[in-house]
Amino acid sequence: MGKRRVFLIVLDSMGIGEEPDADLFGDVGSNTLKTIAGNDKFNTPTMKKIGLFNIEGVREWAEPYSAPVGSFARLRESSMGKDTTIGHWEMAGIISERPFPTYPNGFPDDVLEEFMEKTGRGVLCNKPYSGTEVIKDYGIEHIETGDLIVYTSADSVFQIAAHEDVVSVEQLYEYCKIAREILQGEHGVGRVIARPFVGKSPDFVRTPRRHDFSLVPPRTTMMDVLSQKGFDIYGIGKIYDIFAGKSIEHSQRIENNVDGMNKTLSLLDVDFNGLCFVNLVDMDMIYGHRRDIEGYANAATTFDAQFTEFISKMRDSDIVMITADHGCDPGFKGTDHTREYVPFLAYGKDIRAGVDLGTRSTFADISATIQDIFGVENMTDGVSFWNEIKR
Repeated sequence: MGKRRVFLIVLDSMGIGEEPDADLFGDVGSNTLKTIAGNDKFNTPTMKKIGLFNIEGVREWAEPYSAPVGSFARLRESSMGKDTTIGHWEMAGIISERPFPTYPNGFPDDVLEEFMEKTGRGVLCNKPYSGTEVIKDYGIEHIETGDLIVYTSADSVFQIAAHEDVVSVEQLYEYCKIAREILQGEHGVGRVIARPFVGKSPDFVRTPRRHDFSLVPPRTTMMDVLSQKGFDIYGIGKIYDIFAGKSIEHSQRIENNVDGMNKTLSLLDVDFNGLCFVNLVDMDMIYGHRRDIEGYANAATTFDAQFTEFISKMRDSDIVMITADHGCDPGFKGTDHTREYVPFLAYGKDIRAGVDLGTRSTFADISATIQDIFGVENMTDGVSFWNEIKR
């Protein structure tokens, strides 16, 4: 087999409608794509042409494309969760039967006592909080005392905010590593997140030097399998963090979605043989959680324009796939992720046009399919649909 490049692009949080068990998560009625598609800033002609609006469950409310040029599917999440880590782990081949722990009432005393003992600093807040509001409300006290702002959200996260003039970014990362070592087993949260900020009250601003410290995936991922077989693995955006760096040989951080797609576009000039795994987080972090419908719609439109450029530069042997990791409906109640199906689009010269894969039972089918594309034995969860979509 000659060289092959597969680009897997995750539009973070672009769900396409409630899953059958949405009631367990309080998410009945959520539909991220439907919400943003109703905004006049939304315009995604290239994804539509590939088959976005032909997907089962989407074509019931949207106008499908008459002759889609790609293959498409609706993917159901099998894992018991709706967060970034569990979603990405599943598309990489790990179905998580138990959700990560969450802390709606803050972290227990024994966890915080060990954390304070090992860092030598006190703790402020310790409850679910908005990341922008928490520095506004606790920033001055943090600067005066040197205590760390520790908070969580509806997700399985332990977040540490610190002003860069009080705690250097490098030191904040060390504190996060300490927390990561403590938070294992029963308290094994999905991510420990460094949240540095700068400025003066009341105008504190979070900086782009955020860093996520994830659990190491508990089982083999598609990246492990491909890497062991000698294929190249590139991660763009949060991919390295989500998988704790495991089998991600080449990694690039990004400033935003546009920068992420520019870096993905630049990889089209790199002569590699393997997988490029991309996470574009703005739709979730900036627009979904903040319930900004217009901003989310505009971000989707901007992505589609860059995606149009991307496919115009693809080699004949290249394959691009687009999916999501969960929902975050900006028109829904609250500020949390939403339990939704996600889209799957595949395009390339070797991909058949107009193949409707219906609804697949797990995101892990992506992992199985990518391993199949590269001709290696599937060592993860999921069932390949490569034979159905290849020319």
